[in-house]
Amino acid sequence: MEHPVHKLLEWYQRNRRDLPWRRTKDAYAILVSETMLQQTQVDTVIPYFRRFMTEYPTVGALARADQEAVVKHWQGLGYYSRARRLHSAAQMVVDEFDGRVPSSLEQIRQLPGVGAYTAGAVLSIAYDLPTPAIDGNVLRVMARYLGVREPVRQASVLCLIEDTMQSWIQLVSPGEFTQAVMELGALVCTPRNAACLVCPLVDSCYAHDLGEVDVIPAKTEKKARRKANVGALWIEKNGSILVERRKPSGLLAGMWQLPAVEYNGSEDVTSHLHPLLEELYTEGGQPSVEESTAPYLVPMATERHLFSHVEWSVTVYRPVGLTLDLGVAQASTDRMWCSLADLEKLAWPRVYEKLLERLIGERVKI
Repeated sequence: MEHPVHKLLEWYQRNRRDLPWRRTKDAYAILVSETMLQQTQVDTVIPYFRRFMTEYPTVGALARADQEAVVKHWQGLGYYSRARRLHSAAQMVVDEFDGRVPSSLEQIRQLPGVGAYTAGAVLSIAYDLPTPAIDGNVLRVMARYLGVREPVRQASVLCLIEDTMQSWIQLVSPGEFTQAVMELGALVCTPRNAACLVCPLVDSCYAHDLGEVDVIPAKTEKKARRKANVGALWIEKNGSILVERRKPSGLLAGMWQLPAVEYNGSEDVTSHLHPLLEELYTEGGQPSVEESTAPYLVPMATERHLFSHVEWSVTVYRPVGLTLDLGVAQASTDRMWCSLADLEKLAWPRVYEKLLERLIGERVKI
C-alpha cells in the first residue's frame, strides 16, 4: 500500500503554485520569504519579496544596508520587528558565518528572529536536511490527519505531530515534503470549508472518517483586542510637517508618525493633546500654551487599524487659534520638520500612510 507521504508529494507536483521563492535553493532568499510569510498571506508577500530581493539580492547587501531603509522597503507588510531582526540576522551571517546562512540547526537558531519553524523551513528547503517545519497550518493538517481532538499546542500533541513529521520527512525529499504540507494547508486543508474530496490524504484521514474536520483541531478562545484611541497633531509650516519617531521598542518600534498620544475612548482628547502641544511649543524652555489661550482642535481625518492585540482609531487634529508662531514648535532627535517631498523617504505605519494619502492627496506618494 502506498504511503500517504508519497500521495502527498504526487499531489504537490501536480498542484504546486509557481511562487518566486520556489525557483531557488538560495538559503538567504528562503530566509527572506519565510520571514515575510510569518502572519502574512502569500499574495501580499509576492510583490514585496520581489522588490526586496531586487534591492537586497544577497545577504551581504542586506547586512550593509541602513536599517531604516530596510524598514522602508518593508512598509505595508506590518510586524516591522521582523524586518529589523532579518537585518540583524544578515549582519550576523556576514560577521560570524562568513556570509553563508548556517546549515546546522544549532547555528541557524542563533540568528535573530529565527525560531524552530523558520529554521526547519530553511534547512529542509535550502539544504534538503530532514528538519521538519511546523507552524499553525501544519499543526492543523496533521491534527486532522491523526484525529487529535486536544488543542494542538498541548505538549503531548506537539510531540505526536513532531514524531509523525520526523518519520515522514525521512522517506522523501525534505524540501519537497516541507512545501507539500504547507501547500496542502493553504489550498485544501484550510481552517474552514476544507476541500476533503480533493485531498491526497483523505483515505487515511481520521478527522474525515469521524466527520470531525470542522471541529479538529480544537478551537481556543482568542483574547479580545484592546481598543484605544490615538490623537495625532497636524502641525505645518512652510510646506513642512512636524513628525516624530516612535520609541525603539514595542509596537511599530522606530517608525515615523505625526506627534501623537494614545488614550482610552472614554477620555477627552484635549486633555491629552494640550499637554503634548505644551511640550512642542516652548518659549525660553518654559511651556507657553496656557489654558486660556489653548487652541481649538479641528478633526481632519480618522482611520482604524487592527493589530493582533489592539484596535486603533487614529484621528488627526489641526490646532487652530494657537497664539504662537508655528516656527516655535521644537524639533529634537526624535522629532523633526519634514517637507512633503521627503515624507516618502520615511518608514510609516500603514494607518499613517492612509491618513497622509487622505490629507495630502496626490501631491506625495507615501
